[in-house]
This record gives sequence, C-alpha cells and structure tokens, in this order.
Amino acid sequence: MSADTSQVTDEAVDHTPSPPKLMRRFIAQRQAKAGLVLTGIVVLVALFGSLLLPWLTGYTSTEFAGRPFQSDGIFGTDNLGRDVFSRFLAGGLKLLAFSALATLLGMVLGVIAGMVAAYAGGKLDAFIMRGNDVLLAIPQLVFALLAVTVLGPKGWVLVTVIGITHAPRIARVTRSATVSVISEDYVRASEMYAVPKWRILTSDVLPNITGPLMVELGLRMTYSIGAVASLSFLGMGMQPPAADWGLMINENRIALAVEPWGVILPVIAIAVLTVGINLLTDSLARASANLKPGE
Repeated sequence: MSADTSQVTDEAVDHTPSPPKLMRRFIAQRQAKAGLVLTGIVVLVALFGSLLLPWLTGYTSTEFAGRPFQSDGIFGTDNLGRDVFSRFLAGGLKLLAFSALATLLGMVLGVIAGMVAAYAGGKLDAFIMRGNDVLLAIPQLVFALLAVTVLGPKGWVLVTVIGITHAPRIARVTRSATVSVISEDYVRASEMYAVPKWRILTSDVLPNITGPLMVELGLRMTYSIGAVASLSFLGMGMQPPAADWGLMINENRIALAVEPWGVILPVIAIAVLTVGINLLTDSLARASANLKPGE
C-alpha cells in the first residue's frame, strides 16, 4: 500500500468515536448514573429473583401459599393463592429476555435495510422504503395479535413478530442518518480507493450514526417491553402457570382494591425499567453527539 493510500485510510478512520472517550462522557452525566441505578435494580431482580426462591420467600412461584387475595406474607397472595412476591421475583426474566431479543432483531434488520437503502439509492432505495411503508401501515399490536393467534403464544413468535414490527421504523431513522453521512469526505475517500462497500458502511458510516441509533434503541426497547407485557396481559404472551409481570397484572386486576400488590409490583418494575433505559440511551446519544472527529 502506498503512502498516499495509507494516509487516506487513516483519515477515513480518524473520525470514528473512541469507545473509552465515549464511555467517559457517558458516565459523567448525572442522568446516565440515575439510569444505571434504575435499570440495574430491575435487571438484578429479573436475573436473580428466581434464584432466590424459595429461600427468600419460603414459596416457589407456583406453590399454594394461602387463600386468594389475602394479606399473608410480605405482599399477600394472588388470585390462586400463590405468593405475590415469589411470582414477582420470578416474573421478570422472560419479559426482559424477550424484549431484548426483539429489540436486537429489529435493530439488526432495520439498520441493515436503512443503510443499504441510503447508500445504494435509486430503485433499491425505493423498493426497500416502499416495503417499509407497507409494514408501517399495519398497527404493531394488531400484527402481533394476528401472528400469535395463528402461530401460538410461543417465545420465538413474540420475539420475531415484535422485532419485525420495529424494523421499518428503525430503517427510516437509519436511512435519514446515513444520507447525512455518505456525502462526507472520508466516505468519498474510501470510495476513491475502492474500499468494499460493506466495509464503508460498517467502518465509516455506522460509527457516525450511533447517536440517532442509540435513541432509537431506547425507544424500541421500551416499546418491546410494553408489547410483551401487553400481549401477556391479553393472554397472548406467557401462559399460566408461568410467572410473568404482564400476566400478573391481568390475573390480579379483579382485586385491585382488595389486594393491590399483585398489580402494583409489576407495574412499578416495568415503569422503572422503562425510565431507566430511556435515561441511559439519551445519555449515550448526547455523549456520542458531543464527540468531535478524531476523539
């Protein structure tokens, strides 16, 4: 490789954000610290809650603990006389896992589609974006309900359907961000020296659209959590006797005035997780946006 080529290649990568610098700016923000605390609390409960049963509460998540909707134990019993606190501790893992996987699937599909559409342009751009418009015209919840009704309330169905419904929205954001980057000098320099297109997209374009993508990641994660919980609430997600926060809300809402903890605990956990994730992604977007080329 000639000296001129090496110099251009170096210039093409100097613009990418430095991960240590990005993380320092991210951690320095107060809302990032608050987001880490809020998200961390709920994630720890979801990940390790089931491991603490029945040592912490004395009951498993499906074991009979007393008469239905009685104030026995820390938070009472649910509609079938099971310990509410045990159900709560065991109910967050699948919700968190399915939401994260659905968001990841949607991000991968949407980012690839948006970047390819913006960079290729022409007929391929029109074909991808018009396909996106078709998917956007279908309400997310209606599409999810239809798919779950046909294929059954299985975990992979929830993840796939929610991920697919996220993809067109992520693709639109990705395309818009990519269009503003592909005209930069470092992208033109890479094209001049015949750098493969996939490498231009991954090395030159993707690192410079992380700000919008981080915001979109947070939004899609919160929507995934809401969608999984909503489907469980409607009986289309996790099925009894599985412990699930969305299912808990549906099972115990009939006695909200008598024994509210079966509803209040999962609602608080979902709300705290949503707020925490939004704080984290907003902070990461700000940290990425404030980085100067070469930092």
